[in-house]
Amino acid sequence: MRYFASRQNVPAIARPGTTSYPMLDETHGCVNGFSAGITLYTEPEYLAPGVHADQEGFVVLEGTGWARVGNEEFRLAPEVCFIAPAGVAHAVKRDANVPHVKVCWFHGAVK
Repeated sequence: MRYFASRQNVPAIARPGTTSYPMLDETHGCVNGFSAGITLYTEPEYLAPGVHADQEGFVVLEGTGWARVGNEEFRLAPEVCFIAPAGVAHAVKRDANVPHVKVCWFHGAVK
């Protein structure tokens, strides 16, 4: 089992407006549905929101922009963290003057 992952060694998943690097999952020892990775949000407008059966946390690593969780909107900058509870729609967009908002995300199972 490998406990470490590097973004440079993880295949990218490119979708319109995002590039994601799923980095940690059960193959690294994660249990109960926990997973983590890095995503670059490249659109200056909100894409279709994500909604998951589990909670998802975010830590902003680079860039500035906005996040919407449910009906609440919040300014994003490096070192800002936020959570999207299970079943709550959420989306991220970058500011027009930056190339992306880079986040570390993690999914945690809900008991």
